[in-house]
Amino acid sequence: MTVLTKGTVKTCEQLVKEFTKTPMNPEKIVFTGVGENDVYNISAPFEDEGELVIAGRVESRDSEHSNVYFFVERDGQWVPREGAPVLELQDPFFTKIAGELVLGGVQIFPHPINEGALGWRTVFYKGANIASLKEFAKGPDGMKDLRLVELKDESIGVLTRPQGEKGGRGKIGWTRISSLDELTIEVVEQAPLLEGQFIDEQWGGANEPHLLANGLVGVLGHIASFDEEGNRHYYPMVFALDPDTGAISDIELIATRSHFLPGPAKRPDLIDVVFSGGLVRKADGTADMYAGISDAEAQKITIIDPFLQYEG
Repeated sequence: MTVLTKGTVKTCEQLVKEFTKTPMNPEKIVFTGVGENDVYNISAPFEDEGELVIAGRVESRDSEHSNVYFFVERDGQWVPREGAPVLELQDPFFTKIAGELVLGGVQIFPHPINEGALGWRTVFYKGANIASLKEFAKGPDGMKDLRLVELKDESIGVLTRPQGEKGGRGKIGWTRISSLDELTIEVVEQAPLLEGQFIDEQWGGANEPHLLANGLVGVLGHIASFDEEGNRHYYPMVFALDPDTGAISDIELIATRSHFLPGPAKRPDLIDVVFSGGLVRKADGTADMYAGISDAEAQKITIIDPFLQYEG
């Protein structure tokens, strides 16, 4: 098995400088059937009842109030699936645990203290399929990027992202539970942080964990920073994690905004934002990465499978 050591902290700027790979075939994903709304921060496609489905964040350009729709492909375009539920969430993600579909997203609500501001939390649903999804758990208020992965021994890995006193602008934590019944706010809040990933002025989170062939967890995530003008910079990245020891590999970028096609942005400070949605690993050693671009659209890009290096 690949031996992982403690990660080395690198800044966004260092990671961009070191990044020399060439992603291929950028392609805009065309969504229709949702009026003038944007679709972005999508999941990777997944199979549901014999059909590929993408979950996508749907909202108007001037709002943060979004819904998650389930889209299916028809004649090269993705349209809302007839009869599928619409969930009042942002930034959907999925996994499979104990044979069930587990779907999550970010729920916003009026902030309990700051008048006029919004709070947020991660909410989880599960079911045999999309049609039978039922809410079963919530994360702590103020936490996005909470993710689950079924491990080789059928226990469940939990990736967290506290902010504030414990996590600053946002750092990744890790813990394990034996079943979904144990996914409580207390367990999430107590998860130890992974050390050696982010400087305090920058932040990051997990977007989609993958169980690798050797039992390690390959994590697709993002690392982000503000520049001096207050613009946001989000980069898709990966690292590997040993679920038994919590040891991690160094963070590595897999693309930047410049590798995708030009397009609109929700606001000027979001131009350089790539939000890692999901990764589809392919038999030819490549992977398709699905991403939200500039909080306004969705694209996919082909890269060398970034997790192969950890499976040796």
